[in-house]
Amino acid sequence: MASRAATMVALLLAAVAATCARAQLHDKFYSESCPSVEDVVRKEMVRALSLAPSLAGPLLRMHFHDCFVRGCDGSVLLDSANKTAEKDAQPNQTLRGFGFVERVKAAVEKACPDTVSCADILALIARDGVWLSKGPFWTVPLGRRDGSVSISNETDALPPPTSNFTVLTQLFAAVNLDAKDLVVLSAGHTIGTSHCFSFSDRLYNFTGMENPSDIDPTLEPQYMMRLKSKCASLNDNTTLVEMDPGSFKTFDTDYFKLVSKRRGLFHSDGALLTDPFTRAYVQRHATGTFKDEFFADFAASMIKMGNANPLTGSQGKIRKKCSVVNH
Repeated sequence: MASRAATMVALLLAAVAATCARAQLHDKFYSESCPSVEDVVRKEMVRALSLAPSLAGPLLRMHFHDCFVRGCDGSVLLDSANKTAEKDAQPNQTLRGFGFVERVKAAVEKACPDTVSCADILALIARDGVWLSKGPFWTVPLGRRDGSVSISNETDALPPPTSNFTVLTQLFAAVNLDAKDLVVLSAGHTIGTSHCFSFSDRLYNFTGMENPSDIDPTLEPQYMMRLKSKCASLNDNTTLVEMDPGSFKTFDTDYFKLVSKRRGLFHSDGALLTDPFTRAYVQRHATGTFKDEFFADFAASMIKMGNANPLTGSQGKIRKKCSVVNH
């Protein structure tokens, strides 16, 4: 079984290898300058997830949010004195793990000063978070450089959880991701949690009436009532809900089972059932019998996403700290 999965991953990853080569990203990029980088990152990840296994989801989301804005350049990590950076924008207010990324960066700097970008560290952290959550492992093409610009209103490029299928495909296409990448990467919601306010309009304000009967009719009724028991009102800004109830710390195919039963948490999850291609993908993997295939697809789509407009060669910088530009 393991060898078959490895073969499937190899075949799918070959399809994106040429694209990565054009962007000057490759898995041996640090083989001479910092051969220990993956070991250093993984050691920190193992330590962190042993204490807080729920951190894997947020770290995967952080890489996603980085790549959709200005490409995978670490710009989501930058601080701004006047609160105008990407991390200050509403879509990124619920990101967490910034302090952990800095700890990993410090460990990498100790091993290999001025060598490994924050953007590459984010890509490795995301991969290890998935793998340590019992998900797929893939070889991460490396060689990204860090940007020095981070603008809050550019986060409009991030797909909101309220998106319909048309909006989702447009935003994914902007970073060269197609409908298959959309349905595959949406399954990242199999790990992690969400704040109620990201979906509570489906429970209390679907058409703008702001009352308990103004519900999203596409949401399965029993699941909706369960969510209402957790999210008491439209204004609940603190409660966290598991995106994949029962296995939110394990990377598996249960996400597709939920979506197929109209129990996807977000509008964007439910939107996958409105298109014939993505609906068929959801229904196929809701059976749970094609885990190797999905894992291979997820690995390929993550590599493809990680190749979104990277800074390479003489572009960008290697930031010494991920939260500030070099002085």
